[in-house]
Amino acid sequence: MAREARKVIITCAVTGSIHTPTMSEHLPLTPQQIADASVAAAEAGAAIIHLHARDPQSGFPSADPAHFEPFLKEIKARSDAVVNISTGGSSVMSLETRLAPALAAEPEMCSLNMGSMNFGTFPLLDRYSEWKHNWEPELLAKTRSTIFKNSFADIETILEELGEKRGAHFEFECYDIGHVETLAYYFRQGRIKAPIYVQFVLGVLGGAGATVENLVHLKNRADQLLGDAYRFSVLGAGARQLPIATVGAIMGGHVRVGLEDSLIMPDGSLATSNADQVAAIRTILEQLGLAIATPDDAREMLALKGREAVAF
Repeated sequence: MAREARKVIITCAVTGSIHTPTMSEHLPLTPQQIADASVAAAEAGAAIIHLHARDPQSGFPSADPAHFEPFLKEIKARSDAVVNISTGGSSVMSLETRLAPALAAEPEMCSLNMGSMNFGTFPLLDRYSEWKHNWEPELLAKTRSTIFKNSFADIETILEELGEKRGAHFEFECYDIGHVETLAYYFRQGRIKAPIYVQFVLGVLGGAGATVENLVHLKNRADQLLGDAYRFSVLGAGARQLPIATVGAIMGGHVRVGLEDSLIMPDGSLATSNADQVAAIRTILEQLGLAIATPDDAREMLALKGREAVAF
């Protein structure tokens, strides 16, 4: 009798705050583009959609709830995908600004970066000589001198306001080994409950590089500290997106792709859509004999509160 294939959750991060309009004409910017990209990614196999917003006129990263509301409602109407709203926003936003959309929408999931860090996107300045908007090089340059701030107090605020009060489950983003240690501290304190969903983020300047060795090290430490209380997913930034995701899946994890994390396909060409990246990792997973988790599979695996318990 054939064995039942292990189910893998695909998360798609459709726009983010790192890449700018000059870098790709395929980057979703308007609410309609973000909604369409999210629905297409879900149809391609993504169970979770990780969301940021943009100012629809300029493409500048936005945490204005008014920029989130139109695409949140449309995604819910057109798809049963799990909606995951970022609490990261961008490194130049205050905590209050970053939390506003999630507090208003009360989604099933939110992301939570597990520490303050250097988050350098300024090397992207060297790749382009002309820009569609003046804000693009200015924002990238700021990451040389700013810190992405998520202090212990900030983390506790997010855990309380979104987790304890509003029932959100977290995608705990761990960019380095200290973030895993911090996550384990709050687990021991009882502030975080199983099943814990850890996103190992590799390839951001200021965090761990996108290597197999770093992934193995992070997972080994999480195994030691969290035991069987956690599940993990893997995110590789840039050209390492699909290779690192593939290794993560082989190691027993889930995967994240999307134009927030990488603008390219394995051959180096620009990805024309988020759905293309979802389809590419889905093909790899299925060739490995793995099954693709549905949104309801993800809800069950992660003990989510359900799509009817959100505020949009």
